Amino acid sequence: MSSAFKRRLLIPIAAAGVVGLALTGCTGDTQQSAEDTDCSEYESYGTFDGDEVTISGTIVETEADRLIASWADFATCTDITIDYQGSRDFEGNIAQLAEGGNAPDIGIVPQPGLVSLLAENGYLQPAPAEVEANTDEFWSPDWKAYSTFDDVFYGAPMLASVKGYIWYSPAEFEEKGYETPTTLDELMELTETIAADGDHLPWCAGMESGDATGWPGTDWIEDFVLREAGPDVYDQWVNHEIPFNDTAIVGAFDSAGEILKNSEYIDTESLISTPFQEGGLPILDGQCSLHHQASFYEVNWGEGVEVAPDGDVYAFLMPPADADDPLAVTGGGETVVAFETSDAITAVLTHMSSDTFANLRVEQGGTVSANTGVDPSLASSPLLEDTIEILQDPDATFRYDGSDLMPGAVGSNSFWKGIVGWLSGDSTQQTVDAIESSWPQ
Repeated sequence: MSSAFKRRLLIPIAAAGVVGLALTGCTGDTQQSAEDTDCSEYESYGTFDGDEVTISGTIVETEADRLIASWADFATCTDITIDYQGSRDFEGNIAQLAEGGNAPDIGIVPQPGLVSLLAENGYLQPAPAEVEANTDEFWSPDWKAYSTFDDVFYGAPMLASVKGYIWYSPAEFEEKGYETPTTLDELMELTETIAADGDHLPWCAGMESGDATGWPGTDWIEDFVLREAGPDVYDQWVNHEIPFNDTAIVGAFDSAGEILKNSEYIDTESLISTPFQEGGLPILDGQCSLHHQASFYEVNWGEGVEVAPDGDVYAFLMPPADADDPLAVTGGGETVVAFETSDAITAVLTHMSSDTFANLRVEQGGTVSANTGVDPSLASSPLLEDTIEILQDPDATFRYDGSDLMPGAVGSNSFWKGIVGWLSGDSTQQTVDAIESSWPQ
């Protein structure tokens, strides 16, 4: 996959959740022994007599249970006790914990920029050779580059997402004769058609995400930059080789604003206050037709909602500017890094960088991985199967979420805040000028 690759892969909770695994098959509720488990896949790791490895990350609730289940057999067969703690505050607190010597053994970090910060401050251990070998085998060089700084490789990718999906109701499209657009112009024509039909507003969305409010809007901008200006300009923008207020970025804001700032197309009054998890749910009630959100949004639809071409909801990728343009998508993922070293930590890191782990996690449902050893047929929906195939397509142009690659002062600060101000009435030029002025010198 060619690339020059957000976080928020999971639903935040009101307070930190703690889950642990000690030789169990799920979340500590069911004891199992190696005699009950096929351990042939894990013999090369050896056994560790109950050595404990702690892991932390942003993954919580159901997704945490699925993560734990993905290493359950490994833990049983190697006799390693793995304690996982998921918290919505992981990103904000991990540097402080590391500085105080209180970091977990392993961190699942959802932003390359945060990996870079932790590495620059000397908190991270270089990845073991076994992890680097797995990464070289199962990921593209671009993925490896996202966790390589000053020629030191710090950790393997884990899960992934593809951004720029537009969710819709297949039943509504069939009933009203709506066609999936093949260009951005056709997407706007579809928007105008839905608005003219008058049943409801064409689009729905939610920008609220606590301290990260505004981030869904950055995804819109990134998708328009990639499709309208192309991958080279996208890279120049992310690396600040062109200023944030370059005409190409102004154009992307204006294109997104044709929808996001138009009260005939979207509920502009509730846009900022609506939690992003709830942003697309009005589709299920026939209150809107289109919702721009990543592949990971599938987990938000709720129990009993079928995600399929003929199901309750499905999605198509935001189309290119020209129908003949090659496939180009944005996305995100996590990196598994270590703050400490031990043989048991190396074993856990190696397992989590393997195709075995990736297939087990995908089989648990609700997510995908860019690991090339993943069998797409294991995905929990046709959409996620398609997503894996996109991630494995060597001809697809893939770019990591831009705000996650930018310096924290911009990507997770002025850009998010700028989106909120822009949606509240600030002009495009005022917004991009302010974000440009915040870029670290």
